[in-house]
Amino acid sequence: MKERILQLNFSVKVSGTDYQAAVGPLAESFAAVPGLRWKIWYQKHEESGEAGGIYLFEDQASLDKFLASDLVKQVTSHPALSNFGVKQFGILERESQTTRAPLAAKVGA
Repeated sequence: MKERILQLNFSVKVSGTDYQAAVGPLAESFAAVPGLRWKIWYQKHEESGEAGGIYLFEDQASLDKFLASDLVKQVTSHPALSNFGVKQFGILERESQTTRAPLAAKVGA
């Protein structure tokens, strides 16, 4: 399996409610990203001010194309967001399947 995990974290300069209101309309845009199987959004952590998401991509090429996309440029240039941390990981398939990871799940499925 060549699926790839992307972990994207960032600092949020607005309230958690304002953050959710700002990102909510982007969910459909993320759902349409080619090669994205799913994305988990996490709420702003009020103490640290950090938020972000975990993504599962079909392959490295899909992840790379996403990172170079206008959608990522839109998010990373937003004035309420800063200190972006981007990490990429491979997957331990057998162990993930044992713990019921939704590896085969696709957005919109």
